[in-house]
Amino acid sequence: MKTAIITGSTGAIGKAIVRLILSLGEYHVVMVARDEEKAIRTRDDIIEAAGSQDVVYRIVDLSVKKEIFSFAESINGPVHLLVNNAAQSPRQRQETKEGIEVQWATNVLGYFWMIEAFTPHLEAGSPARIVNVASYWAGNLDLDDPEFRRRHYDNDEAYRQSKQADRMLTVAFAERLKSRGITVNSCHPGDVNSRLSNDLGFGGHETPDQGADTPVWLATSPGVEGVTGKYFAHRSLESCIFSRDAKGIERLWEICKRY
Repeated sequence: MKTAIITGSTGAIGKAIVRLILSLGEYHVVMVARDEEKAIRTRDDIIEAAGSQDVVYRIVDLSVKKEIFSFAESINGPVHLLVNNAAQSPRQRQETKEGIEVQWATNVLGYFWMIEAFTPHLEAGSPARIVNVASYWAGNLDLDDPEFRRRHYDNDEAYRQSKQADRMLTVAFAERLKSRGITVNSCHPGDVNSRLSNDLGFGGHETPDQGADTPVWLATSPGVEGVTGKYFAHRSLESCIFSRDAKGIERLWEICKRY
């Protein structure tokens, strides 16, 4: 039995990702969530729908580096799949208890820290996969002001730049982890009505299962075995302009390392 870790697992798309991966019968799934009551309810729903008990939850604030590394230290044995899916987009600028703007901390640094913390586990489970759930809604990354300390905060702009950063970090990690037997890819999920999309002023026209389809395919399909550093949408390889910005990628990497 392989081990899969899914962040953002109580949201509309995250819950569907957990259920669809669990239903394959190949994975012990660890759900990562912030709200324990919601995590329990989500886990119970998934067990009933998937017909499998092989799912547990862990409460971790993915905007806090210390909590992520403590979580990684508590996991025994190899990890074969990590799906970074957690995201926030509060309408007003907020900071974590460590003083970092919430979207930058959760949507970007949370991905960065999860990959750093779990690299030894993933290497032990190689060939292993990392899937970064990003978005086509990406752009306007300002590496001089990633936390909107000088700019006027706009949650849509903050979200877009965080998803650009996720797509760029995918390339950075892919290059660094390829020799360890770990692939790293990013994708746009489907457009689903969720709290996140509502906070951004959108609805959604797809079901949670449709939204989860590309992340799950990228996480489990034999057809993408060995593929790394790429961006996908609708199960198709897409051109990513951000992946070609080598200088920007390295600068972003160094900025993230400093936190």
